[in-house]
Amino acid sequence: MPIILAKSAGFCFGVKRAVDMTNALLKQGASVSLLGPLIHNREVMRDFEASGAVTVDSPAHRRPGDTVVVRAHGVPKETMAEIEEAGIPCCDATCPFVKKIHEIVSAHSSPEIPVLILGNPDHPEVIGIRSCAKGEALVAENADSLEKLLLKRSDLRESALVAVVQTTFQAEEWKKSIKKLNFLCTNVILFDTICNATQTRQEEARALAAACDAMVIIGDRLSSNTAKLLSVCEELCPSFLVEGCGDLSRHREELSAFRDIGCTAGASTPARTIKEVLTTMSELLNEVMNPETAPVEEEAAAAVPAEEVESVVDAAEEAPAEEAPAEEAVAEEAPAEEAAAEAAETAEEAVPATEEDEFTLALEESLKGMNTDQKVKGIVTAVNLSEIQVDIGRKQTGYVAASEYSRDPSADLTQEVKIGDVLDLIILKTNDAEGTVQLSKKRFDAAQAWNNIIKAEEDGTVLEGKIVEVVKAGVVAMVKGMRVFIPGSLAGVPRSEPLDGLMGQTVRFRVIEVNKQRRRAVGSIRSVSQEERKSAEANFWAAAEVGQVYHGKVKSLVSYGAFVDIGGLDGMVHISELSWGRVKDPSEVVSVGDEVDVYVKALDPEKRKISLGYRKAEDNPWEILRQRYPVDSVVDAKVVSFTSFGAFARVLPGVDGLIHISQIADRRVEKPQDELSIGQEVKVKIVGIDFEKRRVSLSIRALAEDAVEEEAYAPEEEEDAIVASSSSED
Repeated sequence: MPIILAKSAGFCFGVKRAVDMTNALLKQGASVSLLGPLIHNREVMRDFEASGAVTVDSPAHRRPGDTVVVRAHGVPKETMAEIEEAGIPCCDATCPFVKKIHEIVSAHSSPEIPVLILGNPDHPEVIGIRSCAKGEALVAENADSLEKLLLKRSDLRESALVAVVQTTFQAEEWKKSIKKLNFLCTNVILFDTICNATQTRQEEARALAAACDAMVIIGDRLSSNTAKLLSVCEELCPSFLVEGCGDLSRHREELSAFRDIGCTAGASTPARTIKEVLTTMSELLNEVMNPETAPVEEEAAAAVPAEEVESVVDAAEEAPAEEAPAEEAVAEEAPAEEAAAEAAETAEEAVPATEEDEFTLALEESLKGMNTDQKVKGIVTAVNLSEIQVDIGRKQTGYVAASEYSRDPSADLTQEVKIGDVLDLIILKTNDAEGTVQLSKKRFDAAQAWNNIIKAEEDGTVLEGKIVEVVKAGVVAMVKGMRVFIPGSLAGVPRSEPLDGLMGQTVRFRVIEVNKQRRRAVGSIRSVSQEERKSAEANFWAAAEVGQVYHGKVKSLVSYGAFVDIGGLDGMVHISELSWGRVKDPSEVVSVGDEVDVYVKALDPEKRKISLGYRKAEDNPWEILRQRYPVDSVVDAKVVSFTSFGAFARVLPGVDGLIHISQIADRRVEKPQDELSIGQEVKVKIVGIDFEKRRVSLSIRALAEDAVEEEAYAPEEEEDAIVASSSSED
C-alpha cells in the first residue's frame, strides 16, 4: 500500500540550528549544561546525555565551568539577565522566530498597553514571551477562550492591545482568533508570529489527510508542533501518533485496513527516526507503492515507495528542509582546550542564524512557482494600525497585515500609508470562500532588492550599504533589506587591522558573486576602492602643483614621518615638516585617523612620490622672533642644555639662543653648570640674531652691566636736579 511522506517532515530550521550548535560545543570538548530540554524530543536528549551533557533547571545549577545552552523555545528575560550578570559562558540556541516575538512584545508593550498571547500558557515558549511584556500579559489557548476573556474584560476591547501568537499555534485556530479580535477590539495591533515552518507543515498535513485514508504523525508526545499536526489530521481522517518504531506494532492491524497512508513528522523529529518508522511501516505492511497512483498533489507531498524510503530520508539528512543557509564562511572549530565562553561563541558562529536568513527562506517559499499574476499593484482604500486594505482589481478584497508591510515591527501604518497610495505587492494566499486575498509588500520589496543584487553583479554596478555585522571571516553589508557578505580579504582593511572599525559604516562595494539557488551574494569593497584610488591618482597628477592645499587623514605613522591620505592616494609628511620645534617621534604631533590640512611641498611624477608640508608659515617661530623680539629685547628664557662654551636657553618654542660662558656673569666662570641649572628660568638680553644661520646670541652679563650704568648715572642726574632747584630759589 502507498506510504506518502510529507515534503517538510522533520527538523525545522530553528530545531536543527539548536541541535547543531549543541553538537558543535560537544564536539569541541566543551562541558555543557542544557537549560531545560533543548527540544521536545527525548531521543535527541538521550543522545546529548550520552555525549556528556546534563540538563539543569536554572543557571545556578550548572556544573562548574560548564557552558549553558539556552533551549530552542527560549527562556524568560530574567534568566538571561541572571546569566549575563554572573558572567556565565552561554550559547543561546533560542529559535530566531521566538526571539522575534520577544522583540515585538518588548517594543510594543507598555504599562498602559497589555499583551495578549495565543498559545499554551504552560509552554516554555509562552512563558518566555510573557516575561518580555512591560505591563500585563494575558494568554488564551484558543479562539473560544479568547472570546470569553474579551467578553469578561471590557477594558481590553476598548484600549490599545498587542496580540502575538505562539510559533507552533494551529494556523486555522489563529485565523478564527483574528476574526474575534477584529470584531471585539477597537484598537488591537496584530502580529502573525506563527513560524513559516509550522504553517507549511500544517498545510501539507491537511492536504495529505484530505487525500489519504489514514495519517501517521511521527514525533514526541511533549512536542507542541507535533500535537498540532495530530489535531489537524484528526479532523480529516484516522490519525496515529508514534514516537518511534516501538509504537507501530500495536497499530499494525488498524493500519493494514487502510490503502493510502500519509506520513508527516514534527519539527523536532530527527531524520533517522523518520527513516526507521518508514522502513518499519513498509516491512509491517509488506506493500510497495506505485508512484504513478499517488493521490496527493505534487506540491503538497512527496510519495515515497517503500523500497525507496531509506534513500529519500538519507537525502533529507544531507539537505534538511527548512534549513537556513550557512554563513558564507564558517568559523574554524576551536580546539577542545579553549575556554567555554569561546567554544560557545564558535558554536553560534558555526550555525549562524539571522533574521535575514529566516526571512529569505520565507520569501523563497512564497515565491516558488511565482507567475505574473502573483505580483500585483494595490490601491489603498483603508488603513489602520493592524492592516491595510487595498483594491487589486479583482473581486476579492486585498489585505496587507502590518507584519507583511515592513521588516520594521515598529512601523506605524497610519503614518506611512494614506488612502489612494499605490503599493507593489505579492499575493500570499487567496480565500475565495471569504472573498479575501492576503498580500505582502515586505516580500515584494525583498524580491525586488534581490533582483537588483543580481543585476548589480551582471553589470558591475557599485552599491552602497551599511555594515551591520562583523563575523570571523568578514563583514555583512545590508542593502535595502538584503545581506551581502564581504570576505575580510576583500574588505579593504589591512590584515594587521581588525574589521571592527567597519561596523556601522556606509561602504561602497561591487557584487562579485551571486548564488541564485541559495540567495547569497558576495561583495568586494577592495575592488571599488582600488578603482577609485586609480581614478583619484590620475586626477591628482593631472592637476597637482606645489603649494596646493589638501584636507586629508593621517593613515599611518613611521619613525621618519606620517603618511596622509589626501583623497585616494597617500603623501608623506617628513618628521621635520611636522613641527617647527624638534620632534623625536611623529606621534608627538599627530595620530592615525587625525584630519589635517597639508600642502604639496614637492612632487616626483616619475616615482609617483608626494612630499607634503604640515607646518604653517605663520607659526614659524623665527618669523615670530623677527616681529616681536628685536635685538636688545629682554626676555625670559629657560635653560635647556649645556656645552663647554656656554648654555642654550629657549626663547620661543623652536628657537634656542646661546648664552656664551663669557656672558653668564660679570666675572670669570669655569663651567656653565656652576652658575646655571637645566630648567632654570633666567632673564636674558638678545644681543644678536643671525636669521640666515638661525642663531641667537643671549647675555645675562649685559643686563648686569646695564644695571651698573644706570646706577652710575643716577647720582649725576640727582646733583643736576639739586643745582637746578637752588638756582630757581635764588
